[in-house]
Amino acid sequence: MSNLQLRVLSAVVLAIAVLGLTWLGGLPFRLFAALIGAAIFYEWCAMSRTVANAFYQALTALFLAAVLLAVVAGLPAATVLLVLAGALAASIAVGLIRGQGSWPTIGLAYAGFSAVSLAFLRDDDHAGLLAILFLFAIVWATDILAYFVGRAVGGPKLAPAISPGKTWSGAIGGAVGGLAGGLAVAALAGVSNLPVLGFVALLLSIVSQIGDLFESWVKRRCGVKDLGSIIPGHGGVMDRVDGLVAAAFALYVIGWMAGGAEHPAHGLFPL
Repeated sequence: MSNLQLRVLSAVVLAIAVLGLTWLGGLPFRLFAALIGAAIFYEWCAMSRTVANAFYQALTALFLAAVLLAVVAGLPAATVLLVLAGALAASIAVGLIRGQGSWPTIGLAYAGFSAVSLAFLRDDDHAGLLAILFLFAIVWATDILAYFVGRAVGGPKLAPAISPGKTWSGAIGGAVGGLAGGLAVAALAGVSNLPVLGFVALLLSIVSQIGDLFESWVKRRCGVKDLGSIIPGHGGVMDRVDGLVAAAFALYVIGWMAGGAEHPAHGLFPL
């Protein structure tokens, strides 16, 4: 089986599982969001773990656990965000006291906001379901079109110092794909704010690609090729969700401004 076939097969299996959890919502999806957050933090720390910073990472993992437990418990957004802010403050304090920088704290922020954004975007209603499907359609279409357009067209490199394989043609193709994917979900949902969601879809597609580049930069900084091997053909969890969690955070912020932190999807897909 070729690497492309393995990637496609893994992606299909993952998509089916993730869509099933998305449909269920509630506790199953909150557990899924927390699992993503935990996996992101584990892989983040594994890249830079040394004997000297092992205690700092372990303590920060406990701070993250408090955040993820709050997410799984379904506590109000204000409470969860307060727990996350406290966890970040505690991690910063530990880093300063031990003189070990802020790398685990950045990982805590990355993992924590990823879990929180996904969990509160889904919520427990129809608007939340539409918001997550909208997000998935954008990110998945962006990934697919960027890969195939980039390979077919080629051309100037997008960021050769960070990710030599990415091209401007692939980035543009991905943006067009993300826009089309988001608009398709919005149109099928029968929303009245289609132009606004079209703009949001384009923005999220760009943010998704920036998230992908950020993860590539992190891997280069740490001198690793893949962040794991748990997903055949894709690598680690961060290798698969880098663009998704970046776009999820952006969509959560947009939804927060439009509908509030507790029910952000309501500002995007009014019931």
